[in-house]
Amino acid sequence: MRSGCEVRGSRQVKIHPTAIVHPDAVLGEGVEVGPWALIEGTVKIGDRTKIGPRVTLEGHTTIGAENEIFTGAVIGSRTQDKKFDGGKSYLKIGDRNSIREYVTINPGTLEGTETVIGDGNLLMAYAHVAHDCIIHSGATLANNATLAGHVTVEDKAIIGGLSAVHQFVRIGKLSITGGCSKVVQDIPPFMMVDGHPAKAFGVNAVGLDRAEFSPEEKSNIKKAFKIVFRSGLILKNIIKMIKQEIPSSPSMQTLIEFLEKSERGICG
Repeated sequence: MRSGCEVRGSRQVKIHPTAIVHPDAVLGEGVEVGPWALIEGTVKIGDRTKIGPRVTLEGHTTIGAENEIFTGAVIGSRTQDKKFDGGKSYLKIGDRNSIREYVTINPGTLEGTETVIGDGNLLMAYAHVAHDCIIHSGATLANNATLAGHVTVEDKAIIGGLSAVHQFVRIGKLSITGGCSKVVQDIPPFMMVDGHPAKAFGVNAVGLDRAEFSPEEKSNIKKAFKIVFRSGLILKNIIKMIKQEIPSSPSMQTLIEFLEKSERGICG
């Protein structure tokens, strides 16, 4: 057991006397480890990251700088996918994330695969991120939000509490999913969805305002919403119509690229 400040290599860290930290674990400058935390030797933690009480960090997990991981979170535990055959898979977490109480995050399933979480995300209490997921940056998963395997969540998307996202679904940039939703198809960028299964019912106007979108961009996104969800066209003709009727812009390019890559189809 270790207490107080400790020098690990050239770095000074703060480890509670009840914590168990493997001597091979790599802890950056200013890392703090709380009571009864457990850190395996394959874990790497960046500078000034705070590990709360009873947190478990295991597997081939790399965590960046200035993250805060709260009580009871289990990070890097073996995938629940039945295809796991004992290969080495990875979990990579960026900087400045807030991972709240009892969150669980799994690494990839097959040899060499990985789960990746970017920067500045908020994962609220009891959220679950399954194997092979990708969460970009600035996203929010509210309490008990659940991502199945291979889900992608793009920048600044919000997933409401008690929502469940099906395998291989993609959640678009700056979209918002209402609480208790069942998400079985892709959610395009900038949209609001809700329901069981989730269906689109408007544009995330508040999110666009916070992201300082221009009035012209917001108007074009509203036009695109009508084409995507009210035209009755099949997806390839929806994309064609957006290109023909709405001026090109970064937001339209984001939307078009998302639609072009959709494999599960777009939510109703």
